[in-house]
Amino acid sequence: MPLLSVIVPVYNEAKTIRQILEKINAVDIDKEIIVVDDGSCDGTEKILRDIKYNNLKIIYHSSNRGKGAAFLTGLFHAQGDFVIIQDADLEYEPNDYLKLIKALKENNADIVLGARFKKGYHGLFIHRFGNRLLTGLLNLLFDLKLNDCFTCYKLFRRETINLLNLKEQSFTIETEIVAKAAKKGLKIVEIPISYHPRAYSEGKKIRCKDGIRAIRSIIKYRFSD
Repeated sequence: MPLLSVIVPVYNEAKTIRQILEKINAVDIDKEIIVVDDGSCDGTEKILRDIKYNNLKIIYHSSNRGKGAAFLTGLFHAQGDFVIIQDADLEYEPNDYLKLIKALKENNADIVLGARFKKGYHGLFIHRFGNRLLTGLLNLLFDLKLNDCFTCYKLFRRETINLLNLKEQSFTIETEIVAKAAKKGLKIVEIPISYHPRAYSEGKKIRCKDGIRAIRSIIKYRFSD
């Protein structure tokens, strides 16, 4: 059984998918890499079919169902002691897996978040502003003190993530994870990570409509059973 399951939801990342998988595979840790191609139509599928690693599993969705759906498909197949989500662009540094696992063990935490903004905000203004707004709202409603609730890097023990009974199909799975963990009283720890934000011209996908959906999701999970 591998120590770490790296789940990579992919949608139209032909420019970066080969490079990010090379970076993940190079991390010196016992791991499996589970790529879920979420109905890509830009040539990503063809590239994936040419990549052969012994620890790589690729699953294809016949249509685009959303980041949450892709993550949940990957989670179903995960065998590692720990699970982490990895975006298929190059914004995050896979070598940070090692310090995330170390932080989880040393703090006896249930979830470790890789905080992008511990050393100050950078990247596109609208995303900096949106993250502060959404993280602030989630902190207020769930009595948390987090810096970056919407980071991609969320590391869990596999049995912990299975307890959350996740269902969201879109980017709102980020809200669902933190909200459900907070309501269950799970211990959430944050540590700084490397972050290299990309622009819309480089393939950035988050839009204002995703922020609106996140606000609705935060409110939904705060006042639902």
